Amino acid sequence: MSDIEQPTLLIIDGHSLAFRAFYALPVDSFQTRDGQHTNAIHGFLSMLLLLLRNEKPTHIAVAFDMSRHSFRTDEYPEYKGTRNETPPEFSGQVSLLKDALKAMNIETLEKESFEADDILATLARQGTEQGFRVLVVSGDRDAIQLVNDTVTLLYPSRQGVTELTRYDRDKVFERYGIEPHQYPEVAALVGETSDNLPGIPKVGEKTAVKWLNQFGSLDEILRRSDEIGGKVGESLREFQENAVRNRRLNRLLTDVELATGPADFARRPIDEEAVRELFGRLEFRTLLERVFKLEGLIPDGVGGGAAGARGAAGAGRGGGASADGLVDEKAAVAPAPSTPLDGELQAWLDAATAAEPFGLGLEVELLDGKPIGFGIASADSTVFLPWVPGAADYLPFENWLASASPKLMHGAKHQLKAMITAGLTIDAVAFDTSVAAWLLKTDSASPALTDLVDRYLNESLPTPDPNQLVPDDDSVVGPAGTAWYVARVARAINEKLDEGSRSVLVDIEMPVLAVLAQMELDGVAVSHPQLSELSNELTTRSAQIASDAFAIIEREINLGSPKQIQEVLFDQLGMPKTRATKTGYSTDAVALADLQASSPHPFLDLLLLHRDATKLNQIVETLDKSIGADRRIHTTYIQTGSSTGRISSTDPNLQNIPVRTEEGRRIRKAFMVGESYETLLTTDYSQIEMRIMAHLSEDEGLITAFQSGEDLHRFVGARIFGVSPEDVTPAMRSKVKAMSYGLAYGLSAFGLSKQLRIPTAEAKQLMSDYFERFGAVRDYLRNVVVQAREDGYTETIFGRRRLFPDLSSPNRVLRDNAERQALNAPIQGTAADILKIAMVNISADLSAHGLQSRMLLQVHDELVFDVYPGEWDALAAIVTARMSTAAALKVPLDVQLGRGQNWNEAAH
Repeated sequence: MSDIEQPTLLIIDGHSLAFRAFYALPVDSFQTRDGQHTNAIHGFLSMLLLLLRNEKPTHIAVAFDMSRHSFRTDEYPEYKGTRNETPPEFSGQVSLLKDALKAMNIETLEKESFEADDILATLARQGTEQGFRVLVVSGDRDAIQLVNDTVTLLYPSRQGVTELTRYDRDKVFERYGIEPHQYPEVAALVGETSDNLPGIPKVGEKTAVKWLNQFGSLDEILRRSDEIGGKVGESLREFQENAVRNRRLNRLLTDVELATGPADFARRPIDEEAVRELFGRLEFRTLLERVFKLEGLIPDGVGGGAAGARGAAGAGRGGGASADGLVDEKAAVAPAPSTPLDGELQAWLDAATAAEPFGLGLEVELLDGKPIGFGIASADSTVFLPWVPGAADYLPFENWLASASPKLMHGAKHQLKAMITAGLTIDAVAFDTSVAAWLLKTDSASPALTDLVDRYLNESLPTPDPNQLVPDDDSVVGPAGTAWYVARVARAINEKLDEGSRSVLVDIEMPVLAVLAQMELDGVAVSHPQLSELSNELTTRSAQIASDAFAIIEREINLGSPKQIQEVLFDQLGMPKTRATKTGYSTDAVALADLQASSPHPFLDLLLLHRDATKLNQIVETLDKSIGADRRIHTTYIQTGSSTGRISSTDPNLQNIPVRTEEGRRIRKAFMVGESYETLLTTDYSQIEMRIMAHLSEDEGLITAFQSGEDLHRFVGARIFGVSPEDVTPAMRSKVKAMSYGLAYGLSAFGLSKQLRIPTAEAKQLMSDYFERFGAVRDYLRNVVVQAREDGYTETIFGRRRLFPDLSSPNRVLRDNAERQALNAPIQGTAADILKIAMVNISADLSAHGLQSRMLLQVHDELVFDVYPGEWDALAAIVTARMSTAAALKVPLDVQLGRGQNWNEAAH
């Protein structure tokens, strides 16, 4: 039978792909007028329409999980036990998605006690036996085991659900070095974090694959485990039951009893009225048009109704997408690039720069992190320069790169680092489309360029057809074409930026981007021996704590298993039940701390100590593995990772190191002054959020406290409790401190009572007394929410906005959550702005004064520097001056400095 004659069965894991779509698309951008979130439905249907168009299946079905319960949880209650609760914004979207599929006459299946993967596995087997070409669409790697000569897995990328990697047998072997049916055996050895299936400690993917290729199967590996030496062999023999259990649970069933089969899933015409009604209710105008075009109800290129008018107008511009982010089948075409050299290149740069004062698009082509080519673009022409370091023909480009001519980029930091490493000087990166788009929608992850072209140009960025082994040249956008799209997206986003957001981008975010790039390149010196020693101690301590805990309950359990912990606490020990959850009763940190306070027990003490030691050891091991060949850690700063503007870090995360525990201080001791440098300098702001609160609320009492230089919490405590400042006890001060910060985070009286472990009535009285003496704070907090509800956003003193569409949501949970966030957004956002401004100004001063000292770390409100010999006084003066004057507040910005050979010693 030819491929044309062979029927194609397309089967989709509904929940897997809906969740992928939910996290790929911004929640706040997909919401109906009545508050229904639709991003998961929208992303799923967009993927589905692309599959229907590209794959042309003759038969199709979508499988869903009926619940989190399955025969696997019956056997192993901890299965998937670490997964978070379903986000409230996702709730309700699956039932609407099923309604949409029903309207499109697409079969959906689910079965009690089985997962969607088992349904897919059964259908894949049946489809193969019945002569179908089978396409499985799933974001679960367990589905790799289904791949064979007639079954192909389409696996979504991290960017979303519309980009799918095709896994046939060759692709699986290329990626993993094994046959598809062997993948579950690799997963059994390595473990699967998302499913809460711990594997064999110290065994990673490479080791597992090596063993499989050596021994042939998991059974044979376990049978001959004595032949495997070293620590990893010991670990295999000690924990082999993990692998046995994992393999038993990750095997997908191919014999689930189903009422329907592949032959029942033939594609049928849609229910036109049902689709029109539901898509109208979900406000999917362009999706409706795409469905009708696919069904032949609207000629391609012609719209239907209101959506059709928009589509026809878009076609005149090159087509693309509607404002709700839906890709059309048309795309604008980037000008073909030229490669001018020397005088011609200089002439092109001069003409293009004069014609585009806003800036030129720039894209760096990288290979192994090194520049190999550059794309430059104006509005109507593009240039591609294959990079040859030191070539005289490229001197005009290098001069332009280092000039004040504005450059427009997407994801600039990574490209900046590559250029700096290559010895190139770059100045005036004026616009980063990923950063600018984040400023417009701070609650969304930094989007890919594909999404921005879709959203702001009403076009689709050309991408290769996944069915083509060798993509057409027209479907691949090179660096020059990418630079052209970047320049056009930058102009489109710039038009949407309000004056305050544009100021934040130009004056704060773009300058700090370059500072962060240099900090990532410099890294910080870290001692491997110290971290290794601490890790060994924590491992020994965890084992001893576990042994002591087991002695109390007279048996061994998995202290990381919520189910087993529940059984010990509530059944064996008969302790009071905590908060009810879907899987029993909560054993999270807050619940256990409350339980220990109300019903102390030595086992609970040890359990909490074991959790602390285990968590800390994970931090230490992660840091230790991140030390590079230069004996430094190079973290990656996430500039667009928070909705408030705060900078976060990853690979590794340096902002989760505890500072108030002895072990946390020992971790910080491992962060050392760099070779050839004299000392570390640390600095941060004192009580910056409360100072911003005083400024924004204009409360005379708080302003007086800060201007007088008194201890804030002692000052406030004296007024609340009616005593003199010297009579404020430590307990009084702690209550005031918790309340002062809590109010800025929307803490309720109940929350304060839980935090301080005092009666709710006492917490209410404490808050009442506070507001009686600091009434301007109460008025400010009340007015912030009122104004945000009216405007739809909050704003920092520098103009940074954060949108709050959920303030008008009919869902009370979403609305209350938005109110709490709105209270704190101007304060946290302003604190983020202030620190970024200080970083930019300090960096500029270091350069202007020719200092060799360097900024190494930014952690919360703290900065850490390597101080070059003889530069302490100059650096301390610069840091103090720039940080204390980063904002003109009604109260002083107090800056604290510390000095030492390591991060802990330099604490202040």
